This record gives sequence, C-alpha cells and structure tokens, in this order.
Amino acid sequence: MHTKIIKQIYAWLPVILWAALIFHFSSGTIPIASTVYWKDFAVKKTGHVLLFGAMAILVYRALRMNKVGKKKAAIWAVILATFYGGTDEFHQMFTQGREARVRDVFIDCGGATLVTLAVYYLPPKLSKKLYKLVERFDIV
Repeated sequence: MHTKIIKQIYAWLPVILWAALIFHFSSGTIPIASTVYWKDFAVKKTGHVLLFGAMAILVYRALRMNKVGKKKAAIWAVILATFYGGTDEFHQMFTQGREARVRDVFIDCGGATLVTLAVYYLPPKLSKKLYKLVERFDIV
C-alpha cells in the first residue's frame, strides 16, 4: 500500500508542480521580450508551446506509469494539457496586466500535440543510448 502511494506521488507530483509553475507565470505581468511586435509575439507564443508541451509529456508519463496504453495516454495528455491551457486563460481574465485569448489555448493545444507526437513516435527511432535516457525518465 505504501509503495503504491509513493509510486503515485512519483508519477503525478511533476504534473502538479508544473501546473503550479504555469499558474505562477500567468499570475504576473509578462516582460516585453522585444520592442518589435512580431519578435515579442514569437517569444511569448514559443513559451506557450514549450510550457504546455512539457505539461503534456508529464501527463503522458504519469498515465504510462499507471499502465495506460500509449495511444490513450497520448490522447489524454493532449486533452488535459489543453484543458489546463483553457483554465490558465480563464485565470488570466482576473489577473491585472494580463488578457485571456482563445488563440493562446489553440497554441497550447498545438504545443501539447507536437511534443506528444514526438514522444509517441520518436523513441523507437533513437539510438540505444538516447532511448535508454528516455526510458530512464519513464517516458516510454
């Protein structure tokens, strides 16, 4: 029983911590990355892709550790990361200096999808050394 609890903490704590990190980032104002609009936009949206891509991978990892099949885990990882992206945008509606954008939820979904597809399809194509590294982090 005690081992099961430890295993669940090991599986889900990174997801919870990452969600808290995203919440923290979206609770304050975002500094301007560039005075050129398109560069500032590109940096900020790349952040969305990376943050929610990582969220999807952590959810995928937790689900796989709980014996959920690869395909089902990948689908749920994208769904849950996108849902959290939506709640993040809702949260920003009430944060001074921030604004909620449906566009950002789509970007979050795109990031979650791209990274999940990479983790779903790429590991078998990696060298043995890289595959062992991915395997070590319980991603495959």
